[in-house]
Amino acid sequence: MLAQTDNPFTVDPWAFVPHPEVWLLVSFLVGAYIYMVRVIGPTAVGPGERPVTTRNVRAFTAAIAILWVASDWPVHDISEDYLYWVHMFQHMALSFFVPPLALIATPAWLMRTIIGTGLGYRTLKWFCHPVVAGVLFNGVAMLTHIPLLVNASVGDGFWNGALHYGLHVAVVVASLLMWMPVVGPINEFRIGVPGKMIYLFLQSVVPTVPAAWLTFAEGSVYDAYETPIRLWGISVTSDQQLAGAVMKLIGGMYLWAIVIYIFATQFAKGFGTRQDLRRPPEPPLTTEDVEKAFAASTPVVEDR
Repeated sequence: MLAQTDNPFTVDPWAFVPHPEVWLLVSFLVGAYIYMVRVIGPTAVGPGERPVTTRNVRAFTAAIAILWVASDWPVHDISEDYLYWVHMFQHMALSFFVPPLALIATPAWLMRTIIGTGLGYRTLKWFCHPVVAGVLFNGVAMLTHIPLLVNASVGDGFWNGALHYGLHVAVVVASLLMWMPVVGPINEFRIGVPGKMIYLFLQSVVPTVPAAWLTFAEGSVYDAYETPIRLWGISVTSDQQLAGAVMKLIGGMYLWAIVIYIFATQFAKGFGTRQDLRRPPEPPLTTEDVEKAFAASTPVVEDR
């Protein structure tokens, strides 16, 4: 929301605005993770096993840091009141960066402890099916670009704020489900390497529609961002074009980079060796080898 200065007719875009709800969320997530790892973890793994790896901890730290930066001042306030391209980058962080890191940070025993083996397991497995997760993810992405919802979510009222955070929750949940077949901690929920590459490529195709709409739209698409205060001198049209570029170019390049990485690590490694059609050199034949072959052979007895 806008921060007022001493002059009631001016607004300071850079005035600090506290967001205690974000601080509480981050504190809760950190505390819950530490509790699960230190209290429940030792009883869930075998003797001598570590509840989490260094990779888990690093991924969790990165996920929390990105979540905090994307949800707190000044990113949250600029994205809500001034620039839609910052709002788009915020959604990018909450859908493409935080969810895969959060899943990498979650060990298998922790996820299985949370979902159990009954209804929760079966429900999550159904939602993590690549078709279901992909459709849900892209459906939420399209929903969050509807002008009516966007304009309503950036208002100053209580229900406007509730809608804003509700849409963020929907984005994160749908993104977690989308990333589960790729980097989820449950083995049976993941798909094969070729499937991952095709799956991630398809996730970069659908955002082309709203990205093109924002890039080539004439006039203001979202009335809430047509404000007289133009941060950094960026016009409404340029703001929308930057938002489209963030959505298509940065998001697409990010997904394609992962596809290339998967290919390089899974297929390209040792590719030249596997494609060599020449027979490998045979070891030289020695007298000892000949004697062993004669000793192991069965004498031929002729019929009389």
